[in-house]
Amino acid sequence: MTTLADTRREYEHDSLSKNQLNENPFTQMQQWLEQAQKANLKDATVMTLATAGKDGMPDARIVMLKQFDESSFCWYNSYASRKGQQISENPQACLLFYWREFEQQVRIQGKVEKLSAEEADEYFHSRPLGSQFSAAASQQSHPISSRKALQDRVDQLIQDNPDAVSKPDDWGGYRLTPVTFEFWQGRASRLHDRFTYTLDEAGKWVITRLQP
Repeated sequence: MTTLADTRREYEHDSLSKNQLNENPFTQMQQWLEQAQKANLKDATVMTLATAGKDGMPDARIVMLKQFDESSFCWYNSYASRKGQQISENPQACLLFYWREFEQQVRIQGKVEKLSAEEADEYFHSRPLGSQFSAAASQQSHPISSRKALQDRVDQLIQDNPDAVSKPDDWGGYRLTPVTFEFWQGRASRLHDRFTYTLDEAGKWVITRLQP
């Protein structure tokens, strides 16, 4: 009988050397993300968001990347959710992207701040109407007695105004400004390629190879 300890596979898709990396980690990230999107990978833009509140207990969940530029990574959710509360207590987080088909992952640590109310409102109303009603009806991460009770809230909002819903005041976006990146490429025999980007005192990104 095969046990969990016996479960393994080899990583042989590709290799990664320092001279292959762009000197700008945002550009390197864009290249890997575009590669995943062009390959039509399912959930190419999803990421694990790890946070910790004042108690120091780590927490993680999958969220969707909704905006990415030369300075930050953005997503949206309820400020009253568990992750929203943790970010308010400890405005730091880690993002993890993993593309299984390319045997690649990117880990990004940084500082977190809220996006503007205008940005949140614009994105909220760009979503499908059903998603807007769901977000307005749900007190994310808070207990509820039943699925029916949640559906009743949605139905009431639709009954009140089937064509529009207001963005909840406690719903919005976050921006993570990176302080470190790590690019990981799986290799055979677990001798993986790992490179970090860290900022030096002059604000320049320094690339360092890590042992696997």
